[in-house]
Amino acid sequence: MAKGNKSKFESRKTASYKREEKKIDLKTGKKDPLIALSFKDFDRNQGQSFKEWEEGNLLSLAMTKLQEICQLTLNEAKSKQIIKQYTKVGFPPESNFYHPKHVPPDVIWCSLHIQGKECVIGYFEDFIFQVVFLDKDHEFWITKKKNT
Repeated sequence: MAKGNKSKFESRKTASYKREEKKIDLKTGKKDPLIALSFKDFDRNQGQSFKEWEEGNLLSLAMTKLQEICQLTLNEAKSKQIIKQYTKVGFPPESNFYHPKHVPPDVIWCSLHIQGKECVIGYFEDFIFQVVFLDKDHEFWITKKKNT
C-alpha cells in the first residue's frame, strides 16, 4: 500500500512540474501570451520584398514558420531556438543594412531562420514580433565563419 501512495504523490509532483513548464503563473493562474505578429515597421527599402520571396519560393515557407511561432510563447520560441535574440542592444556593427528611422534605437534585434541562411529579422514589443526585414542572404548580422 505504501508503494501505491508513493506513486500517487510522485505523479502529483510531476503534474505540478508540468504546469510550470506550460508557463502558467501559479499565483495568478494566467498563461504567458502567445507570440503575435506585426508588419507596421516593415522596411520596404532594405532586404527583399514579399514579391521577391514569393518568386524565390520562400514566402510560403516564411509564412508557415511565422504561423508556427504564433503557437508559442516568447520563452518557448527562444528556448527551442526558433527565435534567436541577439545579446547586444542596438544595430549590429557589421551589417549591410542600416537602422531604419522609424524603429526605436534601443531594440534588441531577433532573427527567425526560414531555411539555411534565409531569415526574417525583427524585434519584440512585449509579445509582438515586429517584422522589419526579409534577409535572403544573411546580410543583417554578418559574422565571420568559424574554423575555415
